[in-house]
Amino acid sequence: MRHGKKFNHLSRTASHRDAMLSNMATSLIMHKRITTTLAKAKALKKFVEPLLTKSKQDTTNARRVVFSHLQNKYAVTELFQVVSPKIADRPGGYTRIIKTGFRQGDQAAMCFIELVDFDENMAKTTKKATRTRRSRKAATAAPAAEAPVAEAPAEEAPAEEKAAE
Repeated sequence: MRHGKKFNHLSRTASHRDAMLSNMATSLIMHKRITTTLAKAKALKKFVEPLLTKSKQDTTNARRVVFSHLQNKYAVTELFQVVSPKIADRPGGYTRIIKTGFRQGDQAAMCFIELVDFDENMAKTTKKATRTRRSRKAATAAPAAEAPVAEAPAEEAPAEEKAAE
């Protein structure tokens, strides 16, 4: 019976599931984005987000706790030296799941899972969308804002010419 066991077992034994999640978390930390099934990505998100939170405090105990879950010293080093400084100001939500469709062989739902702060393509898209919204607001307020700016240099130019004479 599964009383009180709310996580997805992924049709694996406990040791197999732990080893798989550990390996997937290591790959995510090293590569910043991995492709997997949707069910595994959701399980990985629950596994890796507490480790990312723990990495914000760079102490010996935090490193030991993270290493006990990852079992890869290179991944722990990458996490504490590269990933941790980038996520230091983020209060949570370090990963993003993007659905990509269905696998050809068995129609399993596939997705990317990635570290939010390391995806430059999404950041560029977000900045571009923000600029577009700002430019629309600026376009409506532009005539009022541009008139004083255009007049200010014209007034200063004669004063500079008089001073030069």
